[in-house]
Amino acid sequence: SVREVPLTNQYGLHARPASRIVGIASRYHSEVRLSSGAGRAVNAKSILEVLTLAAGPGARLTIRAVGEDADQAVAEIAQLVESKFGED
Repeated sequence: SVREVPLTNQYGLHARPASRIVGIASRYHSEVRLSSGAGRAVNAKSILEVLTLAAGPGARLTIRAVGEDADQAVAEIAQLVESKFGED
């Protein structure tokens, strides 16, 4: 399952949004990876790897998951990003 969503919150993928993504991804059995632009894909269950994306406002985040609950994982993370992480 793959979905691309824009980061529309004010500060992009900083510590708090990154930790919320990791929290969601960690609840799923599927392998969940994130990438931004042409950069490498990182493990969405690792806060350090997610922070290395350094994705700012306006960046496009690609959420990719493989496994038994991949669709649900991608949908929940995409919904969180689209809600601007509840920041604005």
